Amino acid sequence: MSDTASPGGFPYRLVATDLDGTLLRSDDTVSPRTRDALAAATAAGAAHIVVTGRAVPWTRHILDDLGYQGLAVCGQGAQVYDAGAHRLLTSVTLDRQLAGVALAKIEAEVGPLYLAASRDGLDGEVLVGPGYAVQGALPATPFTDASDLWTAPLNKLYIQHPTLSDDELCEAATRTAGGFVTVTMAGEGIVELLPLGLSKATGLSLAARRLGMKAADTIAFGDMPNDIPMFAWASYGVAMADAHEELKAVADEVTSSHDEDGIAVVLERLLG
Repeated sequence: MSDTASPGGFPYRLVATDLDGTLLRSDDTVSPRTRDALAAATAAGAAHIVVTGRAVPWTRHILDDLGYQGLAVCGQGAQVYDAGAHRLLTSVTLDRQLAGVALAKIEAEVGPLYLAASRDGLDGEVLVGPGYAVQGALPATPFTDASDLWTAPLNKLYIQHPTLSDDELCEAATRTAGGFVTVTMAGEGIVELLPLGLSKATGLSLAARRLGMKAADTIAFGDMPNDIPMFAWASYGVAMADAHEELKAVADEVTSSHDEDGIAVVLERLLG
């Protein structure tokens, strides 16, 4: 628990929430109860930061709908975004040469992959290749020539495999290419190749510093292995009931599911 509680008695000054599977319900909305709990935490002096694997173009409409005006960490920590000003404050891009080497090594191990890529920038599109299944109804641009992937700066690559599970693919990619890129799993069908060393903790620490806050001030909520670095950085980590077992294993607490107001359950208790 933080030694620097917020002025209103809430024991943390910073509430960091993952988006999909955590803040968002299965219908991609935030419940009134969770909105109220977050509003009460901020009224007590805490700041709320969304920390998501989605790059800004796939996140901005959700933040706008929430009326969210603060900082958001997007793209697995690659981007710090000022939602109120609609401005990108920091951006880390993937070394495309290293990414190409990593892809070749992974495919040499497991066979051909289905590919997608997230381009850098406020309006960077997501390119999706043959066979790649986009999760949900998010905008994407199809490509057929793999050389199209490398024509502009990228935040990340997405990989899928025709037969391997997400866990199996993530393990194989880490084993064969972990010296060239960071490999993480962000959700069902979402295995990503990131700039080496990048994680949600990277972006969250930058955003927290801008707000004058530290890891000791932070409670974090998440549901997938890509949230593990964020939990390691924060003072207290809370996993959703339906979270991946790897995250539950390192969480300080397991709350209700994202469809059962898991964030609100914890915040209401802390708010007393």
